[in-house]
Amino acid sequence: MTVVRVLLVDDHEPSLRAITALVEETAGFEVVGHAMTGEDALDLASMLLPDLVLLDVNLPGIDGPETARRLRTRQPAVVVLLLSTYDEEAGASLAAESGAAGYVTKAAFGPDRLAAVWIGR
Repeated sequence: MTVVRVLLVDDHEPSLRAITALVEETAGFEVVGHAMTGEDALDLASMLLPDLVLLDVNLPGIDGPETARRLRTRQPAVVVLLLSTYDEEAGASLAAESGAAGYVTKAAFGPDRLAAVWIGR
């Protein structure tokens, strides 16, 4: 079974821990790195070559949507999922504009949504 390598990007430590636990408990997914800024995410992605990046919308410095744009330009095969507290409609618009595969509210994010994004890529 192929394991999906996941990079997590969130500047809020409790959210980062919660998402890490969720990914690690989902069969077929492995956390390969953490970043707290868009700049760090870009650097880590180039070194770690993740399959999937779970990316908070609101980050210090380069925000999530711009980070997603840059990631997709540098690594077209990477799948990016935006996460935040925005409602689904606003988040879906950000995802479409940034080249992300989708958007999920942090409250709705779970193993089923994680798997669905990967399968639907």
